Amino acid sequence: MRFAVAALVLVVVACGGVAPPAANNGQVTGPIVVGDAITTPRNMLDAPQPTEADATVPIEDDDAVWGSRLAPVTIVEFSDFQCPYCGKAELTIDALKAEYGKDRLRVVYKHEPLPFHPNARPAAEAAAAIRALGGDDAFWRFHSLAFHNQTALSPASYEDWAQRSGVNLQAFREAVSSGRFADVIVRDQKAGDKLGVNGTPAFFINGISLGGAQPIEKFREVINDAQKSAQAASEKGAAKDAVYRVVTAANFKASVDDDQPAPDTAVWKVPVGNSPAQGPATALVTMVVFSDFQCPFCSKVEPTLAQLRGQYKDKLRIVWKNEPLPFHDRAVPAAMFALEARAEKGDVGFWSAHDKLFAQQDRLADTDLFALGASMGLDAAKVRAAMSQKKYQSVLDADGDLGDDVNANGTPHFFINGRRLAGAQPLEKFQSMIDAELKSATALVAAGTAPASVYDEIMKSGKVPTPPQKLAAALSTGGPVHGEATAPVTIVEFSDLECPFCKRVEPTLTDLMKTYGNKVKVEWHDLPLSMHPHAHLAAEASRAVLKLKGKDAFFKFHEAVFALQGGAGLDRSELESAASKLGVDMTKFRAALDQHTYAAEVDTDSAAATAAGFNGTPAFVINGYPISGAQPYGKFRRTIDLALSEVGKKP
Repeated sequence: MRFAVAALVLVVVACGGVAPPAANNGQVTGPIVVGDAITTPRNMLDAPQPTEADATVPIEDDDAVWGSRLAPVTIVEFSDFQCPYCGKAELTIDALKAEYGKDRLRVVYKHEPLPFHPNARPAAEAAAAIRALGGDDAFWRFHSLAFHNQTALSPASYEDWAQRSGVNLQAFREAVSSGRFADVIVRDQKAGDKLGVNGTPAFFINGISLGGAQPIEKFREVINDAQKSAQAASEKGAAKDAVYRVVTAANFKASVDDDQPAPDTAVWKVPVGNSPAQGPATALVTMVVFSDFQCPFCSKVEPTLAQLRGQYKDKLRIVWKNEPLPFHDRAVPAAMFALEARAEKGDVGFWSAHDKLFAQQDRLADTDLFALGASMGLDAAKVRAAMSQKKYQSVLDADGDLGDDVNANGTPHFFINGRRLAGAQPLEKFQSMIDAELKSATALVAAGTAPASVYDEIMKSGKVPTPPQKLAAALSTGGPVHGEATAPVTIVEFSDLECPFCKRVEPTLTDLMKTYGNKVKVEWHDLPLSMHPHAHLAAEASRAVLKLKGKDAFFKFHEAVFALQGGAGLDRSELESAASKLGVDMTKFRAALDQHTYAAEVDTDSAAATAAGFNGTPAFVINGYPISGAQPYGKFRRTIDLALSEVGKKP
C-alpha cells in the first residue's frame, strides 16, 4: 500500500480455473512480432473506435489489454510487479480469463509501482517498453515471466524476458535507456490517485472497486453482476463500444456512494491468553493485534498505535499475537527473538525488542538480531538457541491457530473488544471504534461488571469459528502414495506440475511427513489446469515414469519437474531429459507420450477433483477434510491433529 493506509487483503495461494477459454473470433489486440519485425494486423487498420481515455476509469490506447473491446465486462487492474499480493492475484485473474474467455471479459493493466519496492518501477518501465515494441501479446508474456519470478527482478532478467517475449533486444535496450516510458508510469499513478487507489493490487470491474487479492468467488460475484448491468445498458440503446463508458460512470459513482462493503460488525471471541500486553487488565478496551515484524504495513501502523496509547492511557490495553506471513523469511526469527527477550526480561523486554525490530525492519538477518540482543543485554547463547531451534514455535502455532479461527488472514489485523479492524487504517478509524467500545464498556461497569472482568464478559458472547466440515461424498482414492501405506491419515493431493503454488507447498508436505512419521501418507492425484500449456503432458510423463520405473522414480520425477519452473519451461525435451536422468527406458517413455497412453488416467484424476468441488491447485483432502491452496504449515497441522484424534491416535 502507498502512504500510511493499507487495506488488508486475503492471501491467494492457489492456481485456479479449468474452463477452456472462449474463442476470440479472430480479433487481434496488438502488433504481431515476426522475427525482429513488427507488423500490424488488418483489423487494427479499420476505422478508429471511440476513445476510452476519458472514461471514469480510463483506458489509454497504449495500455496493455487482454480480451475484446466489445466484451461486456472490463477489469482494470492497478498492479506492482514486486508486490507479493499482486503475484497471487494474477493467478486468480488468469483463472478468470480461462473461465470467461476474451469475448466476455477484458483485462487492462495499469502500473502502480509502490515506493518501498525498489525493483517495481524499473520492471514497470521495462513492461511498458515491451508493450510499445511488441504489442499486447508480448506484454502479457513478459508479465507472466515477471510475476512467476518475482525474486529475480533485475535488468538482466528484463532483457532475457524481453527476448523470450519476442522483442528485439537492441530495440528494447534503446527504449528503456531513453527513459520515455517513465511518463506512462506517472500517468497510470495519477489515474490511480484520482480513483482513490491507495495500494496494490486494486481492481475496477466495470467501475466497481475491488481491493486486494480477493478470492475468485468474490471476483465472479462482481463480474456476474457487472454482466447484467452491461446487458441492461445495451438493451437501453447503448452502442456496444460505448457500454464500458456508460456502466463505468454509473458503477463508480455507486461504489463511491457506498464507500466500502458493510463492515464485519460481529464481536469475535479473541482470548488474550498469556500474550504480551501493554496496558492494565482493568482497561475497558482491549485491542488484540495480529502482526508480523517484517510486514511493512505493520510497521506503518506502529506510530498510530503509539498515538492511541498516549491518548487513551489506562483505558486501552494492546495485546500482541504473532502472525508471521510465509513469504517474509525473517519474520519467524524476529518473532523468536522478541519472545526470548520476553522470557529473559518480561513484557518490558518484549516491547523493547518490538520497538527496536520495527525500527530496523530492513535489518533482520541473524547477525543483526545477535547484535541487537547484545545491545539489550540478552543472553547470547539463549538468543541463538531460540532462533535456531525455534524454541517458541508452540507460541507461534497457537497465535496462528487463533488467527485462523477469527479469519485474520493478513497483517496487520486488529480486534477492538472483539470487533474487527483490518489493515493499517487511519488514526480516526481506530478512535471511532475505541470510543464506541468505551461507551459500551462504561455501561457494563455501571451495571456492576468489575473493570478487570469487562473483556471476559464481552468474550462470553463472542463469535466462534464454524467447525471444519468434511466433504459430503467420499473421495475415491488409489493414487501413488508417498509414505507408509498403513498410515492412519491420508493427505490426498491434487496438483499441477506447472503450478507455482503446487511447487511452493511441497516443502510443507515434506516437513509434515518428517513431523508425523508413519502417521501420515500423501497420495498424489493430477489436476493439470488449462491455463498451464505443458501441465497435462507433464502429468502423462510422470505416469509413464511410474509405470516404467516405479514409485520412487515417480516422486523424484516430480521434484525434477517442479525444479524446472521459471527456467526454460516444461516442454517435451525437458520432460525427456528429466526422465532420462532417472534411468527410464526412453524408447517406451517417448512412445507413451506420442500415444498419450496415460492421458485417460490423468483425466480420471481431474474428474475426481471436479466431483469433489475443486477447480484450482493445489487442493487437498485430509481424511475427508478439504483444504484449498498452498496453505501454511499450521493449517495442515491442525487438520491432521483433528484427523488423528478421530481415529484415536495422539498428534
